[in-house]
This record gives sequence, structure tokens and C-alpha cells, in this order.
Amino acid sequence: MTFLLRWISRWPLGWVQALGAAMGWLAWALSPTYRKRLALNARLAGLTDAQIREAVLQAGRMSAETPWLWFRPASRPLAGLMQWQGLPCVEQALAERRGLVLLTPHLGSFEIAGRAYAERFGAQQPLTALYRPAKQAFMAKIQTYVRTAPGLSAAPANLAGVRQMLRALRRGETVGLLPDQVPPKGQGVWVPFFGQRAYTMTLAARLVQQTGCTVLLAWAERLPGGRGFRMCFAPLPEPLPATSAGEEAAALSVNRAMEWVIAGCPAQYLWGYNRYKGPRDEEALRQRESKGRTD
Repeated sequence: MTFLLRWISRWPLGWVQALGAAMGWLAWALSPTYRKRLALNARLAGLTDAQIREAVLQAGRMSAETPWLWFRPASRPLAGLMQWQGLPCVEQALAERRGLVLLTPHLGSFEIAGRAYAERFGAQQPLTALYRPAKQAFMAKIQTYVRTAPGLSAAPANLAGVRQMLRALRRGETVGLLPDQVPPKGQGVWVPFFGQRAYTMTLAARLVQQTGCTVLLAWAERLPGGRGFRMCFAPLPEPLPATSAGEEAAALSVNRAMEWVIAGCPAQYLWGYNRYKGPRDEEALRQRESKGRTD
């Protein structure tokens, strides 16, 4: 398997994305659950049928790009595939040395967003990225290997990982996370996301409030025709509320920021992600209850 992934990592980007587009349609055709979830989530956000069809292709491209990026030789940097937008705001944040939180939705190539930052800015201000370890031992081992690079380190989505990110911010470094990822039970609150209640992490706001660091949005849009990616940075459309406003207000502000980013490139959001599920403990209980009702 590793040999195959390394072989794919040497393909031209256009080939990888063409393979991914075919994989996207295959997943759509073979999985009624995935098909229903993607269409339902996308329609909640107001996407048209044409945008939903494009989202199927883009999700497949994202899936194929991930091993292409993970096993890409160090001798082939991403610089030639990147366009940059919003550099002044990130350069100002780095100059202040107060620490920086980058919030990235499941949009475009979110794996490439972290690697691109590390290549350009990691020597000046390293990035620690939060990730959820895979359940399969094989994939967990790969994640440990591929999510570490010059200027880039990984923090698991647990208490030890949170402490690791806090230490990085207090050293004046950068951390990155996907705030639209469903957190474990007790680490989030229920607030609207595209009009539907979603269990939303409070970690993003807590990191900013506890360290006084800067916070920016960061995302990598996929350019057409295998030409690469546009790496974008932007301030939050509205400041995070004060701590006294409560966790719900802060989480809702983060969700609105994610909606703002997604609205600019809706077909590249990962609508097949089960965004509206309960946290892991609650989800297992619901599944057991559902199974009991159908037995």
C-alpha cells in the first residue's frame, strides 16, 4: 500500500485530480448514505444541483490529493503550485510574535493549507496542526510520519494535544485547526451552522482568549485544470466576543466565519462530512438506541 501511495505522489497534479474526480463519482454511486448526507447538507446551505454535482467531484479530488501530498518528495516543494492571497495580514501577525491561530474549514485542500504555510513561513514561525488520529493502526502510523515536516508538527485531538498547542502559542508560534470538525463530548456546544444546530468546538475561541494571540482564517482553494491552489488568509469577518459573552457566542462567531469562507467557494466544501452528528459518546448511544428500535 505504501508503495502505491508513493507512486501516486509522483504523478502530475492534474492526473491525481482526474483520478480523484472518478473516485468521487464512484463513492457517490456506491454509497446511498454518503449520497444522501452530501446532498442534504449542501441543500441546507442553499447549493444548486449543479453545485452539488461539482461538490462530488471536488470531494474526490481532495481524497486523491491527500496521499499525493503526504508522500510528495521533499525535493518537490509546493511553491510552484501556490498562488497567495492576503499575505499582508499574515505577515503582520507574524511580525507581532504574539502567537497565531489559523482556522481552516474542510474546504479545498485543507491538508495542503498547513503544508504550504510551513514551507513559506515555518522557518520564521513554526506551525502545530491539530489532527484526529486514525482508528486503524496502519493509518495512524502513516499520519505520525507524514504530518511532521520542517516547520510543521502535529498535535493529537486530546488533552495532551491541547497543551502542546498552548505551549506553542505562548512561545509566539502558530497553531492550526479545523473548527468545523465535530469535537468529543464535553468539548463543544450546540450552535447553528447554516441554519442547523451543530455540535461546535469551543477550543478555537479558548486558545485565542487564553493566550491573547492573533486569529486568522486560512484556506487553500483548488484552481481549475490542475494548475494548483490559491492559499488565502483573512481576518475574521467579526471579532470573537469577549469571554464574558459565553462559549455559545464564541462558537457561533466561529461558525459564521466558516460560513463566510465557504460562501466564497461552496462547491469545494466537504459536504459529505457528517457535520451535524452528535459528539462521539452521544453518537454511539444514538446508534445503539436506533438498533434497538429496529430489532
